[in-house]
Amino acid sequence: DSAEASPSVVFENTERCNPKCLRILLENISGLTIDADFTVELIPEINVAVATFIKNIDTKEFVEKCSQHKRVRDFNMTARLLESTQSIKAENLPESISSDYLTVYFESTRNGGGPVADVQLFPEENSAIITFCDHKGSS
Repeated sequence: DSAEASPSVVFENTERCNPKCLRILLENISGLTIDADFTVELIPEINVAVATFIKNIDTKEFVEKCSQHKRVRDFNMTARLLESTQSIKAENLPESISSDYLTVYFESTRNGGGPVADVQLFPEENSAIITFCDHKGSS
């Protein structure tokens, strides 16, 4: 078990709950305020939403509360912690983007980044795979 839980919670099967309803529901369950205490990113293509908490809360406890909440069950949604990853794919990049720019951008702590180990550019797709240094090794 990791010492620090992810600040992000994934909600699956969100198609029956419109975005505004989901935001209000998460405010009701958490007792927190959208934008000030957490953000919600919707990924409609796969019926998923990700809530990321700016305010430090026990996300494991929040997932448990969501799993037991009547409205969450009524919408057939599930909640789980977002697992951390070593690599991400950046898409729709400008043609002129350089791997140096992407490295600096994704190392910015202001953007939620960290030390970058590798950047692979795929100019034909206007995308890149950014691989971060092992997050367990840094503290």
